[in-house]
Amino acid sequence: MKYISTRGDKTERRFCEILLEGLAPDGGLYLPVAYPQVDGATLARWRGLAYADLAFEILSLYIDDIPAADLQALVRKTYTAEVFGSEAIVPVRRLGDSGLMIEALSNGPTLAFKDMAMQLLGNLFEYELARRGEQLNILGATSGDTGSAAEYAMRGKHGVRVFMLSPHGRMSPFQQAQMFSLQDANIHNLAVEGVFDDAQDIVKAVSNDLAFKRQYKIGTVNSINWARLLAQVVYYFAGYFQATKDNSEQVSFCVPSGNFGNVCAGHVARQMGLPVKHLVVATNENDVLDEFFRTGTYRVRGSADTYETSSPSMDISKASNFERFVYDLVGRDGARTKALFGEAIAREGAFTVTPAEFTAIGRYGFQSGRSTHADRLATIRSTFDRFGDLIDTHTADGVKVAAERVEAGVPMIVLETALPAKFAETIVEATGRQPGRPAKLEGIEALPKRFTVVPASVDVIKAFVAEHCQD
Repeated sequence: MKYISTRGDKTERRFCEILLEGLAPDGGLYLPVAYPQVDGATLARWRGLAYADLAFEILSLYIDDIPAADLQALVRKTYTAEVFGSEAIVPVRRLGDSGLMIEALSNGPTLAFKDMAMQLLGNLFEYELARRGEQLNILGATSGDTGSAAEYAMRGKHGVRVFMLSPHGRMSPFQQAQMFSLQDANIHNLAVEGVFDDAQDIVKAVSNDLAFKRQYKIGTVNSINWARLLAQVVYYFAGYFQATKDNSEQVSFCVPSGNFGNVCAGHVARQMGLPVKHLVVATNENDVLDEFFRTGTYRVRGSADTYETSSPSMDISKASNFERFVYDLVGRDGARTKALFGEAIAREGAFTVTPAEFTAIGRYGFQSGRSTHADRLATIRSTFDRFGDLIDTHTADGVKVAAERVEAGVPMIVLETALPAKFAETIVEATGRQPGRPAKLEGIEALPKRFTVVPASVDVIKAFVAEHCQD
């Protein structure tokens, strides 16, 4: 399997090359030259497989430069009941007679769905760096969950250092404590004076400085890294198998979305042949994606227009992974994709697809909706009162939008993105009760914290990385 850039560079690269690289040299994102296709016979063979074995089957279609025995060992090391809390790894549960199901993706070490990919990524990085005898400095940006998932996956890993940028003061106390309480020498937390998009822009700017990137061996764990998105494809298949009895049935997925990585993995699964009827994008008040799917206009918002909400991991107005879908939407035309994301965004801060392209969105199964703080509170409260199921704020955005789109005879699976303990303040506001948390995380907010506040400056971040990359 070979990979090319969304912005027109046709140089074909193999998986382990792009695993350590992040963005393509031309600023684009990597995608496979073609999506592998699975048929009914393959789905029948995969149904009933343990999660790690299913992951091996899917990843094997995309990774041919890691020996099969090694890849199988890596996924079996990653996806265990000890790490993820159950043999199913991603158990699906019904919300009574609502027609909705929730796929539990948040039972890993940091109580967020990012663990599903990040735990594998940590093992892949360590494996490949050992094969090469190299080191890697990971530069990432987080709005809350990616950072802690990356740091917990990479802490103590040989040959890996993490430099994680987060918006100063804009994460929940629990999220801050998860990241900033880590004392591992290979973990560096940088609190950027700005919003998530400022941090994400810095990561992209550093990644686009090829000389700096190569000199300091910069990699990324954000969802712009294809390996992370690929790992997420697996749980769409796992959810489908749990929600259906045979492969003649369709399902829909509703995905709380900010950076478009999670739902982009669903797009890949659907392109491979998974019987998905709709992929429903649920946004919060930062509704840049909902606006696109309603109007065909993708309009980036500035820091001043990016709202601070009670589902903070979705407080994003530049959806990095969106470029992968648009590349498919415009017929895999790299020049057109570059014109939209490279030139139109830089010039006007927005672009509008053609009427024909807008019509074509329907062929990919996408729908969308929006949720507000008031919706969040009402959904958390009603879901608990009706079904005894306590959900977090982001999952509540998904449940609210999914309920508006559910169809008779088509299971609607909402992807759970985090556990309620991470957003206790809003859970108490909605229900009057404190959410439970694992015993090992009791009192985490009181632990000593180690982080550095920095301005939203590319040069400052470069200097910090250069100073600490040999620690």
